[in-house]
Amino acid sequence: MSNQTDRIIIFDTTLRDGEQCPGATLNIDEKLVIAKQLARLGVDIIEAGFAFASPGDFEAVSKIAQTVGTENGPVICSLARARYDDIKAAAEAIKPAAKGRIHTFIATSDIHLQYKLKKTRPEVVAIAEEMVAYAKSFTDDVEFSPEDAGRSDPEFLYEVLERAIAAGATTVNIPDTVGYTTPSEFGAIIKGITENVPNIDKAIISVHGHNDLGLAVANFLEAVKNGARQLECTINGIGERAGNAALEELVMALHVRRQYFNPFLGRAENSEAPLTNIDTKQIYKTSRLVSNLTGMLVQPNKAIVGANAFAHESGIHQDGVLKNKLTYEIMDAQLIGLSDNQIVLGKHSGRNAFRTRLKELGFELSETELNKAFVKFKDVADKKKEISDWDLEAIVNDEIQQAPELFRVELVQVSCGSNTQPTATVTLRTPDGEELTDAAIGTGPVDAVYKAINRVVNIPNELIEFSVQSVTGGIDALGEVTIRLRHQSRVFSGHAANTDIIVASAQAYVNALNRLVSALQQEVKEEVTA
Repeated sequence: MSNQTDRIIIFDTTLRDGEQCPGATLNIDEKLVIAKQLARLGVDIIEAGFAFASPGDFEAVSKIAQTVGTENGPVICSLARARYDDIKAAAEAIKPAAKGRIHTFIATSDIHLQYKLKKTRPEVVAIAEEMVAYAKSFTDDVEFSPEDAGRSDPEFLYEVLERAIAAGATTVNIPDTVGYTTPSEFGAIIKGITENVPNIDKAIISVHGHNDLGLAVANFLEAVKNGARQLECTINGIGERAGNAALEELVMALHVRRQYFNPFLGRAENSEAPLTNIDTKQIYKTSRLVSNLTGMLVQPNKAIVGANAFAHESGIHQDGVLKNKLTYEIMDAQLIGLSDNQIVLGKHSGRNAFRTRLKELGFELSETELNKAFVKFKDVADKKKEISDWDLEAIVNDEIQQAPELFRVELVQVSCGSNTQPTATVTLRTPDGEELTDAAIGTGPVDAVYKAINRVVNIPNELIEFSVQSVTGGIDALGEVTIRLRHQSRVFSGHAANTDIIVASAQAYVNALNRLVSALQQEVKEEVTA
């Protein structure tokens, strides 16, 4: 195997590193939904989780391996520390996949060795070699990462990589774990590896990086120029702290500027062949799906997938775009899956038209899911004159891809005004089917609703984020609400869409509480099993 492949391998870690973002915790069904969409997007490898971390993580990796890891599907990977138990759990979890990978790692920077591992350099080299060989006994596809490579001594890094490759690693991943390096520095690290690791031609060079200084994507592109052929990234750039390198930004940079990057991959400069296997028309849909399920909003000015990415307000820009899009746009919105035709269906549309349009948008629903979504569609259509693709996405995401429905909102009623103290009455259906009603006073209608809900559910929590965005403009806009709340040290998110923003706020809050309750129930179940 050579690290000089003529295309870029996309390794998606949304379900592993991306899920480590506070509040982005996903249940197994949600992970499976995202994994299926990642397969449609065309990623080469899905890092489905950290199998040893918990029974839930193990089950998620195993289920994704079984369902998505088909012969023609992506490679399914599980992360594992350089430990026997971790690697064995990873091997068991990926076993159902037609193509499985074990990704094992150990730190190599002096600061990690001294304070975290409390081990010497020779000890780390020996562990890396032994654990890669152990992983190799389960699968031919083994990836090794020297954690915090960006701050590791280069000579020691070369030694660890050489020994890991000799032990059977087919991919060596170079992580900028803390987002510390600059593009020229990161490129130099990759170049140093290609020139100083004797057996590097037997492995693919991969890169993984965090965005603490806002340089992750730039670092990766510089790494490509110096020999990296696998990029580890996440949808919308989600992940720990400031996040990871964003998949959509990397893919579109390589697509739009492929004539610049072609020579670095041994291609003719004017070659039009794609540099990745990604179906770019699935990018926007994947971004929306991950945002809705994780509760991590996409900032409006986010590159590629932000709401303003293809918007023009300046008169000069508008005039130029109307005359020729190329004056101010370097790519077509349709390239990432946005549609120029926003008006699609209305209240008189039937189930077949609804089903057909959802298929065109990339949604594959079961009959039960379709029925649920159709009921919500009719409800929204009665309140809106026009239903757009954006509305349809919100309806499907809200109705089908939600947290386990333990508590359910049955009634929301508010009283507020300039000379009235905001008051809310809510009725929730409990997991046992009982309907409970309570009322509360708040600083505003939404605050009153949340206080009333808390009186019913009675689980201590702290609201730490409340965000509202309009799916489509106009007075009858479908509003989406995303909230994040904290329970002890954990953060849970909730999302909902409705033409009534107060109702959407209540549903989003209850969805977050349902995730919280579900997590507590899972913890109890695991304690009993243990």
